[in-house]
Amino acid sequence: MKKFFMLLALASVSVAGMAQTETPVKRYSVATNSFWSNWFISADVSYGAFYTNEENGFSSSPLKDFRRNLGASVAIGKWFTPGFGLRTKMTGIWGRNVQTQDAKTNAIKFWNLQEQALFNLSNMFFGYNETRVWNFIPYAGIGAVRNCSDNYYADAISVGLLNTWRLSKHILINLDLGFNFCNDYDAFRPAAGNVANNYGDGLKNCDRFFNAEVGLTINLGKSTWSKTPDVDALKALSQSQIDALNAQLADAQAENARLNDMIKNHKCPETGKTITVKEVVAAPVSVFFNIGKSKIASRKDVQNVKELADLAKANNSKLVVTGYADSKTGSSNFNQKLSQKRADAVVNELVKMGVSRDNIEVVAAGGVNTLTPVSYNRRATVAIK
Repeated sequence: MKKFFMLLALASVSVAGMAQTETPVKRYSVATNSFWSNWFISADVSYGAFYTNEENGFSSSPLKDFRRNLGASVAIGKWFTPGFGLRTKMTGIWGRNVQTQDAKTNAIKFWNLQEQALFNLSNMFFGYNETRVWNFIPYAGIGAVRNCSDNYYADAISVGLLNTWRLSKHILINLDLGFNFCNDYDAFRPAAGNVANNYGDGLKNCDRFFNAEVGLTINLGKSTWSKTPDVDALKALSQSQIDALNAQLADAQAENARLNDMIKNHKCPETGKTITVKEVVAAPVSVFFNIGKSKIASRKDVQNVKELADLAKANNSKLVVTGYADSKTGSSNFNQKLSQKRADAVVNELVKMGVSRDNIEVVAAGGVNTLTPVSYNRRATVAIK
């Protein structure tokens, strides 16, 4: 048994060392998933070594034929958070009751059913990382053991270390090292028909066994965790909408200032001459885009453009479409092309609205930094010429 505990200690040190060398990732909080998310099933081949409280001077080596046997295990479980989960696990088929040093005499069939709590220390201590290759998961549980050959039951306690290696989003290789101890589950009980509780007398007075298991775990359905909503980002989004409205208001104020200047500097025509002036004036309309994109972000902006297009058609006016990009993102050449694409996207919408392409002037202004914050320069403007 000393070798077993040394193996567990070595695994702990190895995992801690690996965690320290893992590529750093940005930590973030995760949102709670639905009940049907993060389920998993696993199946393992199991190597078991069995010890009973009736032994007298037997070798404690887990490799001895009279105490080792092969078996299998299956489990189904769910992760409730990246660090905590539950699983129901059954291990069994072939075992030993170790009453003698003869493997054939000791052979039994059994099963061990456990409900176990899982603690993913990799996620708890180093932050959730859905692409982490190795996860280190201690566990503890309670359950029952049945000696099928002798028809005896016993309550049992389990502890262990589950290590998983990620092959893909849904498939993991697992190495499970588990230790179980229980009241007598073999035919040699302290008193016939009486189940004694021997836990308080130390492990040597309990029947016990450990398993080394290798197999696969399959994640069912959604197996990852999403970031929690970023309140600051939501506030920034609301602020961006306000800033967009402010940008449109600034355009309107600039146009109003131009009109006021025209009125102040207007000169009356000479007496006896009749002059007809037909001029349609409207504030420019802004259409906004996401970073690096030339697809219109909001159809509401298109609706505003339609009103301007109808006005231009009714008065046979020309329209000027100017595309912009923000100067803080991308190279000058990239921004020039992007501003052209954004202007073209708005022109296509105007054509769909019935505006002749011959009445549309297109300008690509490239990257600019005229609005604050800089992200609101990702737009195209439509104005009547």
